[in-house]
Formats: sequence, structure tokens, C-alpha cells
Amino acid sequence: MSKTITVIPGDGIGPDIIESVTAILDKAGCGFNYEYADAGLVALEKHGELLPESTLDAIARNGITLKGPLTTPVGGGFTSINVTLRKQFGLYANVRPVVSFKGTKARYEDIDIITIRENTEGMYSGLGQTTKDDGSEAEAVSRVTRVGCERIVRFAFETARRENRKKVTAVHKANILKTTSGMFLAVAREVAKEYEDIQFEEMIVDAACMKLVMNPEIFDVIVTTNLFGDILSDLCAGLVGGLGMAPGANIGADCAIFEAVHGSAPDIAGMNLANPSAIILGAIQMLEHLGMQKEARNILNALRDVIESGDRTTSDLGGSHGTTDFTQAIIERL
Repeated sequence: MSKTITVIPGDGIGPDIIESVTAILDKAGCGFNYEYADAGLVALEKHGELLPESTLDAIARNGITLKGPLTTPVGGGFTSINVTLRKQFGLYANVRPVVSFKGTKARYEDIDIITIRENTEGMYSGLGQTTKDDGSEAEAVSRVTRVGCERIVRFAFETARRENRKKVTAVHKANILKTTSGMFLAVAREVAKEYEDIQFEEMIVDAACMKLVMNPEIFDVIVTTNLFGDILSDLCAGLVGGLGMAPGANIGADCAIFEAVHGSAPDIAGMNLANPSAIILGAIQMLEHLGMQKEARNILNALRDVIESGDRTTSDLGGSHGTTDFTQAIIERL
């Protein structure tokens, strides 16, 4: 019986890259049924809300979602759609792998790092955000829990073990943020003792940023809290050529959402210019999550060959072709 997945095309270039990735999944013989749902500006125009109930129902019903970029309007009291989804479905683990591809304009070769970020606590939980009436002071609360810390660190070690990784680096700021970051580090040390087969390392976040730029090859799996993870995962994307090559997975106990982490690029929407690599890599993450390793490997090999050979690549990859030509080049290899 074929698996139904929820597909959210999203805004801007979202529909273009989603059309590309579903064609590739079909050609690879994945046999999915797609239930399309609206979110973001498209949903606001159609339904009067950024995240309609019908979309939430589809995500819950199917358990697996493939998502294009979504735009949260700036100001106007709108809450980030991505943050809302993470809270609504308990998507506590944000998994951001970066891998070097020959043929990109990246500054490094042989990068292979997974950043695992706690997705629901810390500075991004939105707790206690207040501003004085006269605008003189603003405040926000960072709260972490032992359960949240242990869950994300254990997830990182289990990921490392499953993928035959050798090292987990816990990134923190416990020297200054002695309560919140201190708790994260203490829990990480405890959990690490249960995984003697995997090397454990701890690193202060500012030092981690410097070392990622100077010696990125020393990193394997990084696990960290919400705010640091957001920054570090984009830094890592920069090592392999930018957000156009960066997928992300948001994983919870009952539900998982896979996405391109770049923005909606409204300036090139509908112009057949977008590089769909990030959403393709997100779909590869999805296939691996579903145990469809053969299909994942076939798509990855096809993508890698197209980029390395420069066959019909998009302008950000040094070529002069559009989304449809790039997609066709991958499909031909499948």
C-alpha cells in the first residue's frame, strides 16, 4: 500500500521546487500519494489565516510532511509559522546535515557535519516577551528542561550511532549562562557516559564558531540548544555553498516535517530560476527516515552527478539553466 505524505508547496519559489522534487520522487519509484495543503502567504490570501486547521489536520493524519519555504509577514502580530508547527506537533529535534558537493562554489571540500538543534525550548520558545510602555526596556525568558535537554542529546547520540559517526560535540555557553546552558551541558555529560562507543566533546559556542571556520573537518555531529543551533546550522550551510544546499528535518515522536531551509525568494518566483537542491536533499532525509535507503541513495547519486558534471545546473551552481532543466537532468539519471 502506498504511503500518503502531506505536501506544503509554500510561498515564492516553493511551488516551483516542490514540483521538481515530487517529479524526482515519482521517477525514483517511491510510490507516494501526495495530499497538498496550504500555509504561509498563500494560505492567508485563500483562507484568511497563515496555518489553516485543514493543514494541521493533514500533517497530523499523514505523519510525514514535505514543506517548501513559508513566509511569515513581518510585524502585525504574526507568529512564525515554523515555530508554531514545532510547538503544535512536538517537533523537538531539528536535524541539519551539510555535505560537500564537487561543482558548487563552496570554500571547503569534504565537509560532512550534522547539526542537531533542540527545537522547542530556550530563547526561541517566546516566553516572557515584554516591552515597557515607554520603550525603554525589553525582556524575554529562556527556559530549558531536563527532559528537553536529555531528549535532544540522546537523539544526537542515537543518530551518531545509527549513521556510524565517531564523535558528538555538545556546544554550550555554560561559562556565562550557568543555569540554562549549564543544565544542558550537565545533562549532555551524563548521557554521553551511556555511549562509550562514541567520542564526546564539549565546546563553548564562540570557540565552536571559530573552529568551524578554521578547521571544520574536526566536527562530526553537533548537538546544541535552540538559538545556538539556528546560528551554527547556517554557518555550516555556508561551508558547503550556502542555504541552497541545506535541507532540514523537524522530528517529533509522532510526526516529522522535511524542508528546504532557505527563504521563499519572491523576486524569482515562477521564473524557472530556483535551485531545488535543498528540497531534494530534504526529501532524501525523508526517505532515510522512512527506511527507503535505496531510493534515497539513487536520488543522492543522481543529484551529485548533475552538480559535479555541471549538466544543466542553475546559476548559483555556475550554470545557466533553470529549475525544469536541472530537474530533467536528475530524472534522466534515475
